[in-house]
Amino acid sequence: MNARDPELARELDATLQTRRELGPEYEEELIASFLEKFDKRLETVVDKRTRRAMAEQQMVVARGGERTHTGTGPSSPPEGMGPRLLGVASLVLAVPLSAIAAVNTGLPGLLVCWGGIVAVNAVQAQRPWFGLGRSGESRKDGDWD
Repeated sequence: MNARDPELARELDATLQTRRELGPEYEEELIASFLEKFDKRLETVVDKRTRRAMAEQQMVVARGGERTHTGTGPSSPPEGMGPRLLGVASLVLAVPLSAIAAVNTGLPGLLVCWGGIVAVNAVQAQRPWFGLGRSGESRKDGDWD
């Protein structure tokens, strides 16, 4: 999904035009509808990127290369993907949470919502990610301490 996705831009324009025609009494439903379309589009892009990364990982393994992730299980993300996944998940959840906060409490609720999202990401950014011990070195299989 580009920063300038033409399909999403058309959807937003159509939503805004519809809001102008119908008036503010349908605003909540129009916003919810647009956010649902945006969420589906974002999920599609994330799924596509995840499948591509997994296919690349399988190709590396099939060619006899080493896996690039340090986790011990099949569900561990590739190295460097953990923080990106958290960022994407934060943005996906931020959309509906922002809409709910803005509709129900206005600007103060929106600021609290985004403050929480920023805080979660800031705290997580300070922690070592999957497979890293306290010293920052990769863990070996079975090394849980």
